Amino acid sequence: MEAMWLLCVAAAVVAWGFLWVWDSSERVKSREQGERLGAESRTLLAIAHPDDEAMFFAPTVLGLARLRHWVYLLCFSAGNYYNQGETRKKELLQSCDVLGIPLSSVMIIDNRDFPDDPGVQWNTEHVASVLLQHIEVNGINLVVTFDAGGVSGHSNHIALYAAVRALHSEGKLPKGCSVLTLQSVNVLRKYISLLDLPLSRLHTQDVLFVLNSKEVAQAKRAMSCHRSQLLWFRRLYILFSRYMRINSLSFL
Repeated sequence: MEAMWLLCVAAAVVAWGFLWVWDSSERVKSREQGERLGAESRTLLAIAHPDDEAMFFAPTVLGLARLRHWVYLLCFSAGNYYNQGETRKKELLQSCDVLGIPLSSVMIIDNRDFPDDPGVQWNTEHVASVLLQHIEVNGINLVVTFDAGGVSGHSNHIALYAAVRALHSEGKLPKGCSVLTLQSVNVLRKYISLLDLPLSRLHTQDVLFVLNSKEVAQAKRAMSCHRSQLLWFRRLYILFSRYMRINSLSFL
């Protein structure tokens, strides 16, 4: 019994030490990211569904807040796959409020052109047109969205990447506007939470955001706003997914 007690104390000390080093390293990392991304930029987060901003991009949103970026959010659907669109729009606004995204900077598209449906391929040209208009109207100089894998493989996520990729390759983005895409990882890495941090540091090519303990709690509060989506497997996702704590991103 005494040996078990000592083991528990040792584990607690190691965990505390890890968290202290983690928080300290992230303060240093924030300064490094600031030099790379610049401070007080106007960033557009392009997502496909309400809850994407918290489920996948919370570390990026909160990391950009450290750098004093003004974040705009463009959501291409109301998440109406199960006829919950009106509820999910309200949940998105609540989540954005928790994450510090001004509600005046949130745009939700709710029309037949972009249905919440993994079986429907959104028109790349149409998505690109809407994106470009939003970028130009708001003077955006950094766009953040999914990569070619869409994190979960959802076709609506991948459609956003295809559109922003087309704008970038065709030279249609305004001068000085950069694009960051969220790196997809394999299933094992996706669900080992902070244990993936060494691999993330090793494999991240451009930008890495890691939440400190206070920010993790904030990200969880944001995800908890999406009450209609909090089925048992999403509660496990909140506990174990790296995307609630770590975001690795690459420039196009």
